[in-house]
Amino acid sequence: MIKKFALLATMAAFFVACSSSTTENMENKADEAANSAQEMMDKAAAEAEAAAAEAAAAAAAAADTAAAAVEGAVEGATDAAHEAVGH
Repeated sequence: MIKKFALLATMAAFFVACSSSTTENMENKADEAANSAQEMMDKAAAEAEAAAAEAAAAAAAAADTAAAAVEGAVEGATDAAHEAVGH
């Protein structure tokens, strides 16, 4: 009977010892996953900011180009009107 109890106690101790390290491993993996997710979110945010800045620069360049085209068209129309009137 004592041998059976000793075997049971040994198995219980083994189970507890293995379970605690498994819990620690699971916690470490969860922490690593959280850190990895945070790094990916930070990287995505930085890429989004860079894309937004690039889009703003492109929009500003397009607006400048459109303004220059309108200005050129107005000057051309004004010159044509002056020539038609004879001034």
